[in-house]
Amino acid sequence: MADVRFVLNGAPHVARDVDPNATLLEHLRIVGLTGTKEGCAEGECGACAVALLARAPDGSTRYEAVNACLLLVAAVEGREVVSVEGVARGTALHPCQTEMARAGGSQCGYCTPGFVVSLFAEYYRAKDGALDQECIAGNLCRCTGYRPIREATERLATIRAKEITERTPDPQRSRLDRAAPELASVSLTSSDNGAPARRFVRPTSLPEACRVRASEPSLTILSGGTDLVVEINQRHKRFDGFLSLEGVPELRVWQDTPAHLIIGAGVSLAEIEERLRHDRSLGAALPMLEELLPLFSSRLIRTRATFGGNLGTASPIGDGPPALLGLGAELVLVSLESRRVVPLDAFFLDYRKTALAKNELIAEIRIPKPFPATQRFYKVSKRKMDDISTVAAGFSMDRDDRGNVTQLRLAFGGVAATPKRSVGAERVLLGKPITPDAVARVRAHALAELTPIDDHRGSARYRRAMIDRLLQRFFADLAAPAQPVDVR
Repeated sequence: MADVRFVLNGAPHVARDVDPNATLLEHLRIVGLTGTKEGCAEGECGACAVALLARAPDGSTRYEAVNACLLLVAAVEGREVVSVEGVARGTALHPCQTEMARAGGSQCGYCTPGFVVSLFAEYYRAKDGALDQECIAGNLCRCTGYRPIREATERLATIRAKEITERTPDPQRSRLDRAAPELASVSLTSSDNGAPARRFVRPTSLPEACRVRASEPSLTILSGGTDLVVEINQRHKRFDGFLSLEGVPELRVWQDTPAHLIIGAGVSLAEIEERLRHDRSLGAALPMLEELLPLFSSRLIRTRATFGGNLGTASPIGDGPPALLGLGAELVLVSLESRRVVPLDAFFLDYRKTALAKNELIAEIRIPKPFPATQRFYKVSKRKMDDISTVAAGFSMDRDDRGNVTQLRLAFGGVAATPKRSVGAERVLLGKPITPDAVARVRAHALAELTPIDDHRGSARYRRAMIDRLLQRFFADLAAPAQPVDVR
């Protein structure tokens, strides 16, 4: 049977007889840690938030808040987890708890534990100044209202500064002086009453991952799990096993070379966002990503989600593909025998089908240089933040000194069985200036090429209207001065 060992709230913990499909949320509640709530079971509400001890891009140690409902128990083997029961300092409340109570930030209390854990992670993550309000963007409250919660967040910056100045004893802060645990190789097998065995395998090198991929093709590739685990929770699907790529360092590369920006398929979206924020020259050169990432669900999701997973699921409504198609991205696909480069626009074959062979893994996303001079990302959804797109678009353009278009990419999500470029519409403008007549022909070609369908998020008619409106907006934006992107 599969036993999973990890540190829970500062003490060694063993989860016994674990089904690889079991979530951390499920386990916590079984063992009596019911402060962690199940609200939506799909990462929308944040009531299940827990904190993981993790290594930051700069090598330091920090707490990261994640959704326990989307995190498999097996995935925390060897890790350190803090649930809301571990936030308090012995018998004394943590400032995050005290301030939520003082400000009146809790009524029914159902959402409160998730807010507290998100604030707890940010309390130690922020270096100075105010806590980032976005740290609670993935936590929903239905009865209190957000003003008192925001007040608690604002007060915590002062309290944190005072504690640091006065050197207030704090075991949680002291833990950050030591490195986060390295992820070890894991191979778990679970079977019960004669049922077929289920597997969870976490290799720690790319060659090892490729060997497992070749020898056990029935294992489902698991990256962040923010999409895959929803199928377990909402559709009651049970997988035969998982090949988890979280422990493969080769999939977490970040290289800014003269020819490409290379992003490992296992780099989290939160890390990409953080790196672009810190390297302002690179961030300014990639406004497409700076426009995309704040709209890609919440930080709770982005901390686990990856471009590798987002592309591998081949969802026609994923937010990542239109932006990356608009940037002309390429994928590096690897196996034991080969390493090949595939343009992203040749990767998606049909609904949820890709060019990835049964023995291959996505290793890298490469964005070629020079980056397009003009980039825009647009997302149409029922609410601005933390929502699934109805239509998304990633557009890029280059022009010569005479104003003639030398490169144009018009990429869409939600308008066909796969994320798709409107190549015919792009050709209309190549080598030509942008004129009202040319724009009208671009719009007509796009509407003829793209074939949206009806579903519960929007009708085909609505989606066709959005294709046209987004193209109109793009060409209107070209005449307007660029606005700075707020990436807080």
